Amino acid sequence: MFALVRHERFSQEIRKSRFLVQAAPIEAETDAKRLLAEWSEPQANHNCWAWRIGSVYRFSDDGEPGGTAAKPILQAIDGQELDRVLVVVTRWFGGVLLGAGGLIRAYGGTAASCLRAAERVPLIATVAVDLDCAFSDLALVQSRLVAFDGVRIEEQSFTDTGARIRARLPVDAADALTAALVDLTSGRLGVRREKPA
Repeated sequence: MFALVRHERFSQEIRKSRFLVQAAPIEAETDAKRLLAEWSEPQANHNCWAWRIGSVYRFSDDGEPGGTAAKPILQAIDGQELDRVLVVVTRWFGGVLLGAGGLIRAYGGTAASCLRAAERVPLIATVAVDLDCAFSDLALVQSRLVAFDGVRIEEQSFTDTGARIRARLPVDAADALTAALVDLTSGRLGVRREKPA
């Protein structure tokens, strides 16, 4: 599976109707709802969309005949082996009816064209880890975390005695990396793990 790197846009005219595709990586349903509110064009005839996060997905035909817009968008997502992605296809009607088959090809095709052109990265299963370290160990722990591929520091806060770092580590390397950090700090580093994402 893959994830998009950034927000992507693609537009195309099909039999006088204008189609604008926007796609972006998302982490949660709240991200999808926020982007849907931002991207929906009130003056357009239809804002059809689909999103997938793992086995959870949602879609809307937004007034187009059932199954002619959102399902083809979702199929484009699945066909490109993408996850954690939202795709919105906005249509401004140009006066020529496309028919059910034409709508399916237009929505699915424009979504697929956008996704094919988008930069993507392999999705790596990660686990959230909270690391509690003393001030004296902070610079060392930070430098080791950022030097390791696939590690993402999500949050850092300070306590009276040191810092708490929330990081995402690749599942297959999390045990080895946390053990190395504990050894590096002579056992002073506290580690708490969550379930893999």
